[in-house]
Amino acid sequence: MKAISLFSSAGIGEIYFKELGIKIFAANELVKRRADLYRNVHHDTKMVQGNILEKDVFDQVINTSDEKIDFLLASPPCQGMSIAGKNRNVNDFAKDERNFLVYKVIEAIHILKPTYVLIENVPALLKLLILYEGNLVTVPNALSKTFSGFYNIEAEVVDAAELGVPQNRKRAIIKMFKKGTSWPWPATERKINVREAIGYLPSLESGESSNIKWHFARKHDPRHILWMKHTPTGKSAFENKVYFPKKENGEKISGYNTTYRRMEWDEPAPTITLRNDAISSQRNVHPGRKLNDGTYSDARVLTPLELMILNSMPSDWAIPDDTPEVLVRQCIGESIPPLMLKKIVGEIK
Repeated sequence: MKAISLFSSAGIGEIYFKELGIKIFAANELVKRRADLYRNVHHDTKMVQGNILEKDVFDQVINTSDEKIDFLLASPPCQGMSIAGKNRNVNDFAKDERNFLVYKVIEAIHILKPTYVLIENVPALLKLLILYEGNLVTVPNALSKTFSGFYNIEAEVVDAAELGVPQNRKRAIIKMFKKGTSWPWPATERKINVREAIGYLPSLESGESSNIKWHFARKHDPRHILWMKHTPTGKSAFENKVYFPKKENGEKISGYNTTYRRMEWDEPAPTITLRNDAISSQRNVHPGRKLNDGTYSDARVLTPLELMILNSMPSDWAIPDDTPEVLVRQCIGESIPPLMLKKIVGEIK
């Protein structure tokens, strides 16, 4: 199938598309450093870097191929309007251009008329309201208003962990497929835990490196290291009686026990976030192993390699050796796990 990808970032979600027989002719990404990384990974795709709200950028993407486009993939950021009633001021809506990106997806569907469309983003995408034809409607409703006569339209929240990805990551998936075609949802699978996925990798402490590519540990604040060394697997440092997060004057820091928290070995990883570089952020710390002195090893966030594996990416992801670590972490944190996308798209009949 011939495809186009919009809002592509570094193209992580598309890693296994060639195995499915999908060739992406063109892709679009706003941020240059992510677009450059995409080019290094997907050599056969024309990457159009720029704001797709600008006509020349949009036209470059849409007019890349003279051939019929069969498949459209899009991950449009959208602030929308809260279903709970906040931010329903139309003027405020109009100030954030991210709210208009989904309209470019609709325009692309009008022009390209692909047989299959997959739109994905965070679960809130299915509940947020957008201004469409003078009314506030959800994205699936907007699509239905325009395309229900030509496409079957289905929307679900899917957890990557139920499709063989060793990470709990829920994504809103909107599938559109032309009347007369078939695109079932994939069957759920056994969940893979952190131990199965990365338990074989050698332990590392803060600042240490290994001889395995991308398996190196970030250097952390000595106080954070101390707190986490005394934090058992699956627990937060806030639960420690002595070595809990505290200010320099000894006063306990206020916070949630989802932070300064180690992962569990025997469960899928929690959702990998953009701030996967920080011990103080959400459930980022390696599970660790209990040592003879009663403390726990690996008082650190996950290495880039561990993140790649838990995100179902190939451990030999073909990116330049000098790619900044922070860029790798950010692109993983904002991506849809590629195995998840492979399982969903692989059901196309």
